[in-house]
Amino acid sequence: MSPFVVGGDAIPHRLNSEAPGASTLADMIHAVVFDVGECLVDETREYGTWADWLGVPRHTFAAMFGAVIAQGRDYRETFQEFRPGFDLYAEREHRAEAGQPEHFGEDDLYPDVRPALAQLRTDGLWLGIAGNQTVRAGTILRELFTGDVDLIGTSDDWGASKPAAEFFVRVADAVPYAADEILYVGDRVDNDIRPAAAAGMHTALIRRGPWATIQWDTQEAEKLPTFRVESLTDLPQLIQGFNARGR
Repeated sequence: MSPFVVGGDAIPHRLNSEAPGASTLADMIHAVVFDVGECLVDETREYGTWADWLGVPRHTFAAMFGAVIAQGRDYRETFQEFRPGFDLYAEREHRAEAGQPEHFGEDDLYPDVRPALAQLRTDGLWLGIAGNQTVRAGTILRELFTGDVDLIGTSDDWGASKPAAEFFVRVADAVPYAADEILYVGDRVDNDIRPAAAAGMHTALIRRGPWATIQWDTQEAEKLPTFRVESLTDLPQLIQGFNARGR
């Protein structure tokens, strides 16, 4: 496989003809839709505040979080390990009532987010953000990104959560291009790459956060994504190269 070169480093890229379902995929990418947590937003601080809320040392919480993910379990089971019967939605409300709501801001964005969005916009791509997020998080996302992207959608907005197929139906319905002209970018094979590919979209796996770190060397993570990237700023050149081959 011939790599495209970005910033001097070879970034693996698989052509449509080598991808699962290749015969049904378009040869051009016109829209890019991003996941939120560990794609745009570094969740280190937020999960640290959850450890504090539980009264658990942060390194202990982080270790259990990684163990749960490595076992292929739902990350929410981490909370159950420390407090059986823990209701994440109820506890979010309790935190808000206590003046400690979940929160993220500009300082929590990964440093490549703004440059990548700016370049993709300059390149004429339609941009969106869509992830498993609460109504409150959706409000924060709109404060941060309105004017930078064309779509901000959350699971609470749509009543559908990843990895359910309905979530990606909602994404496809909201984007003014066919599913096979959309690139969905995320950090999880199970929640992002696999269901987006099943929905007929191109995919990019970003290597950061606990999920991508744990899943990166799995066969599915190596073979399924259209792109595997170390930084979001790799995407503009990769997409340009991909689209040039489709012309």
